[in-house]
Amino acid sequence: MLSSTIFRAYDIRGIVGTVLTSEIVYEIGRAIGSEAYDQGQSTLVVGRDGRLSGPALQEALIAGILSTGRDVIDIGQVPTPVLYFAANRLGTGSGVMVTGSHNPPEYNGLKIMLGGKTLFGNAIAGLHARIESNRFISGKGNRKRQDITQEYLDRVSRDIPKAKNTFTIVIDCGNGVAGSIAPQLFRILGHDVREMYCEVDGNFPNHHPDPSQPENLKDLINSVVNSHADFGLAFDGDGDRLGVVDNKGNIIWPDRQLMLFSRDILSRHPNATIVFDTKCSGHLAQDIEKKGGRPVMWKTGHSFIKEKMRETGALLAGEMSGHIFFKERWYGFDDALYAAARLIEILVTTRNSPDVVFATLPGGVNTPEIRVDMPEGRGTAFMEQLIGGNRLPAVFSDAHVTTIDGLRADYPDGWGLVRASNTTPNLVLRFEADDESALHRIKEKFRNVLLRIDSGLPLPF
Repeated sequence: MLSSTIFRAYDIRGIVGTVLTSEIVYEIGRAIGSEAYDQGQSTLVVGRDGRLSGPALQEALIAGILSTGRDVIDIGQVPTPVLYFAANRLGTGSGVMVTGSHNPPEYNGLKIMLGGKTLFGNAIAGLHARIESNRFISGKGNRKRQDITQEYLDRVSRDIPKAKNTFTIVIDCGNGVAGSIAPQLFRILGHDVREMYCEVDGNFPNHHPDPSQPENLKDLINSVVNSHADFGLAFDGDGDRLGVVDNKGNIIWPDRQLMLFSRDILSRHPNATIVFDTKCSGHLAQDIEKKGGRPVMWKTGHSFIKEKMRETGALLAGEMSGHIFFKERWYGFDDALYAAARLIEILVTTRNSPDVVFATLPGGVNTPEIRVDMPEGRGTAFMEQLIGGNRLPAVFSDAHVTTIDGLRADYPDGWGLVRASNTTPNLVLRFEADDESALHRIKEKFRNVLLRIDSGLPLPF
C-alpha cells in the first residue's frame, strides 16, 4: 500500500520493505516518467548510492521509467553529485538518484531532478497524486549504461589546480559511496590521502554516515590529531554533505566554512548574493555584509536552497547540515567533493596552518544540531501549535522572530531555532550566543515555551 509519508518536502524517503518496496518504487518510476513526458523530457540519468537495497530499487525505478517511453542512462553506483554532474554533462537536465542520504541503513529514497530543477513541495506531492489517480503515460523506452565518474574527476581537476604545497588529509567516508571516488580525487589534486572507512558498505559498520553530528567525527578527529595530519574531511552516505576537522581536532561547522568560501568569492564578485539556511550562525550574515556581499537566509533543504539560488542569482549557498552549493565555476548543485576541493584550494594559498586560518573567522559559543525524537508527523503538528499560538509576542517580545522555516529568534547577543525536520521524525534545535551566559538564557527561554506545548518533550538541555 502506498504511504503518503514517504513523499517528503524535498525528496522521497522511507524504510525499505515496509513503506518503500520495489513495487512501490516501480509505480514512482512510472509517475516520474509520466511527469517527464509532460515536461518534454525524453531522457533521465539514474544512479544509486551504496545501500544494500539500492540495486533492486534502482532496477524497479528504471523499469517504471522505461514503461512510460522515457529513455534511461544508467550510471550505476555513484555519489549524488556525480548524478547531478551527469545530468548536466550529458544534456538531459533530468535524473533520479536512489539514495537514503544520511539516514540509517534500513532507509532508502529518491532525489529527483527534471528539466534542470530539483523537485520539491507540491511537485513531490504531485507524484503521489498521479499514482493514486493512475495517470500514467505508456511507452517503451531504451536503456544504456555509461560510466561518468572519470569525466567528473577530470572536470574537477581542470577547475582546481594541482597543489604545489601538499597537504596530508585524512578522509572519512563513513562507508558511504563517496569512498569510491574521494581518495582518488584528492590524490589527483596532489595530496597525501589517508583513508578511513572508505570501503563502500551499506551496513555502515563503523559509524552513522552523517558528518553534521559530532559523535560521527570522533574517529576522524583522533586520526587527524594522532597522525599530525593537516586536516580531515568527512562525507555523508551519498557524498553531498561535507564535514571538516582542522589540524587541532576542531570541528569547522558548515556555516564557518561558508564564511571562508564567501570571502573567497566576494574577492572576485563584489555584491554577490550568498544563500544560507536558518540554522547558520548569525555571524555569517554579518561577515558577508562586511565583505560586501548580500546575505539571504532561507529554508533548510537542498531543493529549497537550489530554487532560492536560481531566484536570486546567488553564486554560493550552504546549509548547516553540510550541503554546499557553488554556482561560481560550478553547476549550482550541492557537491561535498567539489566543496572540499575548493576548501583545499583556499588553504593552499595561505601560509598559515588550517587552525590559524579558521581562527580568523568570527564565532561565539554554540550547540551542534540538537535532535528531539518525535512520532512520525508529530513534529509538523508541534510547530503549528508553536507558531500558530498567541504565546509568541509575549515570549519572544525582545527578539527578531523569523518563521520562514520553523521559529528562529535573534537577540543582540545570540539566537535560537526550533524546526521540524523534513527528513527524519525529529524536532531540530540549535543555539548560538556571544558567551555561555547568553547561551543559557536563550536555551532556557526556548525550553520553557516548548514544554508549555508538550511537558513530556525529552529536551536534552
